[in-house]
Amino acid sequence: MFIDTHAHYDDDAFAEDRDELLANLPAKGIEKVIIPSCSVPGSTVVLELAERYPHVYAACGIHPEDLPDYPLPAVEKLRPFLEDPRCVAVGEIGLDYYWDKSREEEQKTVFAAQLVLALEYDLPVIVHDREAHGDSLDIVSSYPDLKGVFHCFSGSAEMAAELLKRGWYLGFDGPVTYKNARKTVEVLEICPLDRILLETDSPYLSPVPMRGKRNDSTNLLYIAEKIAEIKGVHVERIAEQTSENAKMLFGLR
Repeated sequence: MFIDTHAHYDDDAFAEDRDELLANLPAKGIEKVIIPSCSVPGSTVVLELAERYPHVYAACGIHPEDLPDYPLPAVEKLRPFLEDPRCVAVGEIGLDYYWDKSREEEQKTVFAAQLVLALEYDLPVIVHDREAHGDSLDIVSSYPDLKGVFHCFSGSAEMAAELLKRGWYLGFDGPVTYKNARKTVEVLEICPLDRILLETDSPYLSPVPMRGKRNDSTNLLYIAEKIAEIKGVHVERIAEQTSENAKMLFGLR
């Protein structure tokens, strides 16, 4: 059994078969799923899905791409969602300099505000870091009591080592199966098994051999098989350890 710690089942790509897909995941080897939101209204949606299925959990937060619609004052609106027992993390939050470099300072301010909120509610965070590695590391390092995962980790092995030293987890998705995944392989080589989380980022980032098709949690097997190959262990060991890691970080006991 696997745990998918990052899948966007609120996305329109699942509009036609969302309920059927989610209901059948346990029978297909997916023990639990975490659906992170990207906005304040999105937090309502993911929590509704979590209430509907006992194996589904929510994370609530404001994604940097949604910043123009939900600036700093909107962070306070997350509080009711974070008090819900089905909400197991603050996320997906972070920095994204790929799409919009004009709002870097605002992104950092909103990101930090949500980290403070996570500490207040004693919740882990799910960090989105795209082409903002230095600032992302600097900001989370300012909160030594913080715990969480760098989702779809794309930084260097040096950055990974620093995060691991500070007790962070690293999330690995479909790109680890791609031919150009040299940097990700280097990170996995230094990442201990007890700090690895499996993610799909569904409906995005489908792994080989499903690349180009809509992604879903059943594709975790391909990601786990590649990680097992890199780490030199059986895939069952990856399933067992990454599930234990997810339960430990997100309190999914």
